[in-house]
Amino acid sequence: MTEPRALIRLDKWLWHARFFKTRTLAAKVVSGGHVRVNSSKAAKPAHKVGAGDTLTFPQGSQIRIVRIIAPGERRGPAPEAQTLYDDLTPKRDDVPPSPRYDGKGRPTKKERRSLDLNRFGPLE
Repeated sequence: MTEPRALIRLDKWLWHARFFKTRTLAAKVVSGGHVRVNSSKAAKPAHKVGAGDTLTFPQGSQIRIVRIIAPGERRGPAPEAQTLYDDLTPKRDDVPPSPRYDGKGRPTKKERRSLDLNRFGPLE
């Protein structure tokens, strides 16, 4: 016979893997309907997950996609937590929203006028 796979609560695993600072925050995200387990919404923080499951959830300003490798025994240091999952999140190019992000400061008044002219057309 095969051994049953080890399962752990979803909120507890997210906390063990250090995606959230507290287990309460992890539970709020799950109960808010923001976490998907294998492409279906997790309804409760007590939803059981195990190795092989894929999670999709928001973290900060990005959407994280991770595949669980191990359930984890405890909330250890970050290098230990990173062994619990494979990060499948697509890498995004960090393109700054400002054209003058190169450290040159704010645009001059002349540059702002030309930006507005390009954006809105000539004012009448």
